[in-house]
Amino acid sequence: MRAVLGSRGLGDVYKSQASALAPAPAKQHTALLTGTTKGKIAAAAALDQLGVSFSWGGGSAKGPTLGIGRGARTRGFDCSGLTLYAWSRAGVRLSHYTGAQFRQGRRIALRARRMGDLLFFGGGTGDPTHVALFLHGGLMIHAPKTGDVVRKTNFLTSSYFRTAFRGAVRPG
Repeated sequence: MRAVLGSRGLGDVYKSQASALAPAPAKQHTALLTGTTKGKIAAAAALDQLGVSFSWGGGSAKGPTLGIGRGARTRGFDCSGLTLYAWSRAGVRLSHYTGAQFRQGRRIALRARRMGDLLFFGGGTGDPTHVALFLHGGLMIHAPKTGDVVRKTNFLTSSYFRTAFRGAVRPG
């Protein structure tokens, strides 16, 4: 089957399978073709959050929240809040800290990535400082920084993300 891509990603063409598998159906990207996986459910949940504000410390398994510190007045997600929310829709519990998520799941080679896998960036030799969900090709979805919104980015063509890449993890 071929995905029809719209301006928001996978579009409204997918309607049935993942909603039966996910604990709570996503608003718009409820299924991602035949053979729905937990990773596809997580990706669909993240795609439904496109345009939601970044909020430092924001996000929970239930969705966007008020953050802490710099995010105390903004309802939204930080990077690990978005990934923990997305994977919670697939029934997988993640910590709300990028460094902990880096250790939750199975490390995979970049060439073996699948939809929903977590991509980690930055942090030198310490814990990574940023996490995103892989979509397809070089595309990821993430909550980038204060003042920004949940968005898609091509990490393979970004000089920053290419050089800051730390690894990929498959939760669950």
